[in-house]
Amino acid sequence: MTIFTEHIISWMVVIPFLGIALLAFVRDQEWMRRIAFACTMVELGVSLILWQRFELGKQGMQFVERMEWMPTFNIQYAVGVDGISILLVLLTALLCPLCVLCSWQAITTRVRAFLSLILLVEGAMIVVFTALDLFLFFMLWELTMIPMYFMIILWGGPNRIAAGIKFVLYSLTGSLLLLVGILGLYLEGGHTYDLMVLSEQTYSSNTQFWLFLALFLAFAIKMPMVPFHTWLPDAHSEAPTAGSVILAGVLLKMGGYGFLRFCLPLFPEASATFAPFILWLSVFAIVYGGYLALAQTDLKKLVAYSSVSHMGFVTLGVFAFNSQGVQGAILQMFNHGITTAALFLAVGQLYDRTHSRAIGDYGGLHKTMPRFVALFFLFSVAAFGLPGTCNFIGEFLVLVGISDTSFAMVLLSMGGIVLAAAYMLWMLQRVALGEPNTKAAALLPDLSRRELATVIPLAIMVLWIGVYPGPLMEMMDASVTHLVQQMEMSQVSLANLQSARLN
Repeated sequence: MTIFTEHIISWMVVIPFLGIALLAFVRDQEWMRRIAFACTMVELGVSLILWQRFELGKQGMQFVERMEWMPTFNIQYAVGVDGISILLVLLTALLCPLCVLCSWQAITTRVRAFLSLILLVEGAMIVVFTALDLFLFFMLWELTMIPMYFMIILWGGPNRIAAGIKFVLYSLTGSLLLLVGILGLYLEGGHTYDLMVLSEQTYSSNTQFWLFLALFLAFAIKMPMVPFHTWLPDAHSEAPTAGSVILAGVLLKMGGYGFLRFCLPLFPEASATFAPFILWLSVFAIVYGGYLALAQTDLKKLVAYSSVSHMGFVTLGVFAFNSQGVQGAILQMFNHGITTAALFLAVGQLYDRTHSRAIGDYGGLHKTMPRFVALFFLFSVAAFGLPGTCNFIGEFLVLVGISDTSFAMVLLSMGGIVLAAAYMLWMLQRVALGEPNTKAAALLPDLSRRELATVIPLAIMVLWIGVYPGPLMEMMDASVTHLVQQMEMSQVSLANLQSARLN
């Protein structure tokens, strides 16, 4: 048991790859699905053990593992978690079993390849969220792009090739910028990729400016922030349901995690310099994303544009530079992964029945699919932050955090919440209420037991976090407090330096 707990993160990395190896020896498609589901459930169980053994109130990394990999270049296999990264590890482990379940009947061709891609992206994301070596981080960052690309172009919609290529071009651009930033850190930080060593060093203003800019753009493309968001609706609309869940639920969080793990602690001066611009850009994204969602007639694109708006709250909270804002941003990333994944699963359940995502092809579903409508209603109201649901807590903390900076930003951001309520309720009215618009909509069967098992865990999470977010807040508290203190100390040092120069 000691060996297991000492290397628990490595076990989480290995389990998905063991699952891929097992799939290679199985021919029966039903057994392939069972093996993939079992592997993802084991991964979820190990993540819960990680959560249970995580020490609350402790700053710094826990469960750290280090091993020399390429000593000539000071490259290590180094992983660990803190209160920020552990939530994203849990989110990854939670969503992957649901991706296997939702693909059980929807994916009938190249089943082994599809399930292998789910396991591959799960293992890669665990490393991304736990890597303490920048070279390791970059390698797995790149690896996550490959499964998503093949999911889109092999199992996607009619415009899947164009959407896949657009996704890759944007992702490669961000990766090149990330590589430039990492190489710059390697050269300026004493020829090491060790994040812990790099975090203890100070960098000149000019170095911070350029390295922050490279990393910020890389993470902004991945989130994606406006104006780098145009790849997202196309990728979502063409990807299969599991691909959309992985993309919205996990992959977008890499950008927000990058801001918290790299930009703020490594480049506090540059972060403070760019913060006003980023904050106003975030407010614009909140309103602009909501406005675009309001104009959509395609269910998937509506949810995709709502993601642009919701992720604006993440950057708003991150660059508020206070505990409420940063905690709200982290919680919003987790909550967005829950609610948006649930909405994409619900849209996929409709698409499996009708092969249509047009809002106008539905209507009156409360008569034929009451269980579906009840869950769909819960996820929709949670998406615009109804009190008692998970998104409300994250958005409220972000607004409290940003109120110290600008009350005008609070008012404008609340306008984005009003827009979210408008497009979600309008969509619910057209899909669930009234009379069926087509004969097919009048004959749709309600959710099966497998489909209920796919979405009910997310419904429980929506209500649990909305009513009792305490465990998640306690988990991240020490890490967030340490990060904010770092920012405050650097800003005081910067002010003292500027004062000394003037004198």
